[in-house]
Amino acid sequence: MHPMLNTAIKAARRAGAIINRASLDLERLNVARKGPKDYVTEVDRAAEEAIIDILRTAYPEHGFLGEESGAHEAGGAHPEPEFQWVIDPLDGTTNFIHGFAHYAVSIALMHKGLAAHAVVYDPTRNEMFTASRGSGAFLNDRRVRVSSATRYTDSLLASHIPQSTALPVTSPFVPLMADCAAARRTGSTVLDLAWVACGRLDGFCGVGLKPWDMAAGGLLALEAGGLVADFHGEQGWMDSGNVLAAGPKLFAQMLSRLQN
Repeated sequence: MHPMLNTAIKAARRAGAIINRASLDLERLNVARKGPKDYVTEVDRAAEEAIIDILRTAYPEHGFLGEESGAHEAGGAHPEPEFQWVIDPLDGTTNFIHGFAHYAVSIALMHKGLAAHAVVYDPTRNEMFTASRGSGAFLNDRRVRVSSATRYTDSLLASHIPQSTALPVTSPFVPLMADCAAARRTGSTVLDLAWVACGRLDGFCGVGLKPWDMAAGGLLALEAGGLVADFHGEQGWMDSGNVLAAGPKLFAQMLSRLQN
């Protein structure tokens, strides 16, 4: 395993320990609003600080982009670092503050704009998803693959889009959601993408996401044999925030429903 990936795993476990301790006494949490339906707690901030501390100690020349603290310049003479860590310390904060045990730590290392290593850690299940570009995707050291589903009508999807009941009939998401067997809005994009990678979900559709929502999970899905692209089938998803992920046969059917 690559040393950088090992360091990311260590950081994810440290953050997971902070999250698990806090989950035992949720009533004492200080919760603030970042925006409509967007929450942050001291646990998010403490977990991110712990992650950055471990990574920066090991790689002071790297840059950082965290959901809570924003962009950090690299130390030394590296104003535009070759490597940047993209971090979501607690994806699924709303779930967490309600005691709904579906959230995760997400860490990705970008090299010249492409994800090179990825860690998604589910502290409630002690499940560690990892991937390195060109080396496959793993769950607790066991190699995983995307679902082999081929029939869209039998597929289970996850989504990060407006609720289907509120969508106008002309929305391209209506056939996407209506034609599958079922669609879930779990509240944790990084876990959705990790679950696509290990075949628990057949596909994922996300709208208006941020880099820390997609970077690690996207690499996991790709390294597990899936396809990941924007709504035009191109590789602009990290910039647009609009992403589809699924096995190859199902991906084509998802894309056709959006484009028709």
